[in-house]
Order: sequence, then structure tokens, then C-alpha cells
Amino acid sequence: MGILLRNPDGTAGASWPAIAISAFVAFGGVLFGYDTGTISGILAMPYWQELFSTGYRDATGHLNVTSSQSSAIVSILSAGTFFGALGAAPLGDTIGRRWGLIASSWVFIFGVILQTVATAIPLFLAGRFFAGFGVGLVSALIPLYQSETAPKWIRGFIVGSYQLAITIGLLLASVVNNSTHSRNDTGSYRIPIAVQFAWAIVLIIGMLVLPETPRYLIKKDNFERAAQNLAKLRRLPEDHPAVREELAEIQANHEYEMRLGQPSYLECFKGNLGKRLLTGCGLQALQQLTGINFIFYYGTQFFKNSGFQNEFIISLITNCVNVASTVPGLYAIDKWGRRPVLLLGAIGMCVSQLLVAVLGTTTTTQDAAGNIIVLNKAAQSAAIAFICIFIFFFAASWGPIAWVVTGEIFPLKVRAKSLSMTTATNWLLNWAIAYSTPYLVNYGTGNANLQSKIFFIWFGCCFLCIGFVYFMIYETKGLTLEQVDELYSEVSSARKSVGWKPTVTFMEIVEQKGSVSHNHDERTEETS
Repeated sequence: MGILLRNPDGTAGASWPAIAISAFVAFGGVLFGYDTGTISGILAMPYWQELFSTGYRDATGHLNVTSSQSSAIVSILSAGTFFGALGAAPLGDTIGRRWGLIASSWVFIFGVILQTVATAIPLFLAGRFFAGFGVGLVSALIPLYQSETAPKWIRGFIVGSYQLAITIGLLLASVVNNSTHSRNDTGSYRIPIAVQFAWAIVLIIGMLVLPETPRYLIKKDNFERAAQNLAKLRRLPEDHPAVREELAEIQANHEYEMRLGQPSYLECFKGNLGKRLLTGCGLQALQQLTGINFIFYYGTQFFKNSGFQNEFIISLITNCVNVASTVPGLYAIDKWGRRPVLLLGAIGMCVSQLLVAVLGTTTTTQDAAGNIIVLNKAAQSAAIAFICIFIFFFAASWGPIAWVVTGEIFPLKVRAKSLSMTTATNWLLNWAIAYSTPYLVNYGTGNANLQSKIFFIWFGCCFLCIGFVYFMIYETKGLTLEQVDELYSEVSSARKSVGWKPTVTFMEIVEQKGSVSHNHDERTEETS
């Protein structure tokens, strides 16, 4: 870790303040991960099922919620996050990245309060929507804040740490659910939900003392404060040449962009900005379509329905694998690059999902009541092993790198808008999967009863991931955000982006433009 965090030769100042600040901001991912992870266990809690049931009884005769109610409860969080992600751009551009995160946390807290006091589905749904709205805001603002403050040589590790925080949140949710699920009172679900107050308060307190991003301040023409904040991040005097040079490049890039036209949402869809938006939205959509959230949203209930013993323990194991596997992925992002890690991850996920689908469908059957009958215990254990292998490949590649790539491929003038749309795409697919999964998997009238066959769908989507990386993902390892902009301007094919080196700075571009304009004015005066 020490080698990883050491400044490259010739880098002025210290990078650890920016690394520490960005790593703390990643803590917001705990809100995201914990809130999405806790519902899987709550849906499988006997006391919660009886209390929130509207009279429906499942195949065992136990009071429970229906498939449609389960879909609504899980998916409404994702609906809230979709609208929250879209709202992140105007919020982040108006009051700043820092205050935007503070406001988002209070929205999340309001949703947690509603869920904690709920004893029936309507209030529980309202709480999950507002909590989701807050999570959606946070999920777009955190990568934005991180990418605008992290040093270029470790930006992948820093922004990817957001995904690590998400996996830690999922793990914590699994631990708390496992501790309370057997309680025969409202504490079985209220304790896991109320714990979320702590995560939000920690983030709020931290953001009150952390600096605003220099790039946002440049965007707001506050050069003096931008210099102060960048100096704090790099541990250098404000008048140090390295600070002045970095700020001048950011400002020159911004001025150059603004000369090309005022930013609007329509601007995000034009030219190579549209190509970048397609890349970001496609990456976030495919991240969801790998099937990862099927395991973390419905895993506990699915394992239980599939005849697995100790389904809460299995869920806990998969979450542990998720956390541990993210760490080598964070190292590989900046060591090997975005393209090779994403490609390797896609191949590993594809093979794993295919094997889980084959093992699950060939070694189980159902009785007349829809109960799963396991024909081969060894094959069932192998399926769990390949689910864990799938999680390893996802957590080491597509989990963190989707946030890294979307956080760094957009220019400053449209970064907040484009990033909010890519994040909203993530949540839109998240909602679609959360809503449709019970109908696809479950037994009964109106359901597709796919059971383990659903893993064939995830296999097909993982196969698409391989082609997407090859044709669409540019290699941005080791480049500043301004150099990434130059890369997209000069290189037309993602396959040719590997090994590209910047040839001109935006300060030089602006100077050249100024020189051309000055010469043109002189010639005009001579003619007249």
C-alpha cells in the first residue's frame, strides 16, 4: 500500500491530503451499499413478513408479501435514486459538490426516519423512495467530487474506493441482518434500518470541514479560493509553481470549452460528447445487467427458495467475497489500466454465470407446489462457489471501474450533467432489474418461474460486456482530466487509445487561439 500511495518521481508536494479526503468522501458509498443490501435480509425476516402482509400466504401457508409488493418495495428505492441522480447536476452546479453532498445526506435521513417508524407497506414505500432520492444524489456527487480532487496518478484507486465503500455497506447490512433476523419484534427490521443514521451523520460532519473542489471554484470564476483549496490538497504554498500550473491548465481548459458554446443538456449529446455519454451510460447499464444486484437484492430469498440451508450465512459469505475482491481491483486500475481489467473481468463473469446457470438448471427440479428439490448437493455447492467467483471478477473490475471511467471522461463544462445522466442510467437499470426479478424468478400465477435459469440472462449480458470494452472503452490511465478531453478529441477509436501521449496543453491551445485572433485583428486594421 505504501508503494501504491507514494508520489511518482518529479511530483511536487504531497498527495496524501487529497487521497485522505477523497477516501473519506467515498464513505458515502456505505449509504448506497447498506441501503441496497439491507432489504434482501428484511424481505426474508418472518416477523417483518407477518407484520407487513396484507393477508397473502405463500406456498408454506406463512403470511407474506406478494411478488408485486416485493417488487414495489425493492424497486422504489431505485426509482428514487434515478430521479436523485438526475437532480445531482443542478444541485452540484448550483451550491457546489460539497454542500450538495450535505443536502443529499439530509434527504436520505428523512427517508430512513419514515422506514424506521413504518408498520405497513405505504409508509415503508415512501421512506424507501426518499432514502433512494438521497442515495441517487450522493451516488452522482461522490465520483464527481473525487475525480475533481484526486491526483491523476492514483485517480483510479481513489474513485474506485467508492465501490469498496459500497461493498462494505453491503457487508455491514448482511452482518446486521444476520444478527437481528430471528427477533420476534419490530427490532428485527428497525435496528438494521436505524443504523443508517450513523452513516449519514458521519458524512455530513466530514463534509462540513472538507474543501470544495478547485475545478468547481474555477467554474464559478473564484480563482483565489480555488488556489487556496488546491494548495491544501497538494500541501504546497498557494504561489508554488506546481499549484499555479495545475490551476492555469484547469482554467485554460474551462475557458476553451466555454468558447465553444454554453453548456446545456442538449450539448451532452453532440459530437464526441455524445460518444462519451454513450460510453458512460452503456458502462453503467451493463454493470447492472451483469446480475450482481440480483444476488444482493434477492440473494437471501433466492438461496432460501432454492433449498440452500443457512441462507443468511451464504449471503454473508458472498458479501465478504465482494469486499475482499475489490481491493486487488483498486490496485489493478492504475497499474494495468481500465481496458485490460474491464476485459478480463467481463470474460471471468461470463464464464462464471454460464456455469451457475448450467449447474442450477440441471441439478434441481420442482414439486407440484413449486418447492425446489435438490438432486445433487455437490452441484449446489459448486454453484455457490461459481457465484463467489463471479463476484470476485465483478468486484475487481466492473464494480469500481464503472465509477472511475464515468468520473473522468467528461469535460468540466458538462461533467455534472453527463455524470448525473450516466448515474441515472445505472439506477434506471437497477430499478428495472429489482422490479422484474420476482416475476421472472418466482413460482406461481403470473410469474415466469425461471429460478436458476435467470443466470442464462446474466451470462448473455456479460458476453455483451466483452465487446463493449473492446470497441468503446478508452484507456485513460495516468492522464489528467484535461488530457482525457484531448484524448477524445484526437483519437477516434478506443482501440487506438492505448499508449496515447498528450502533445499540447490547453494553455498552449488558448495562447494559439489568442495569437490567431490578435493577428487577425492586426490584419483587419491594416486593411482598413
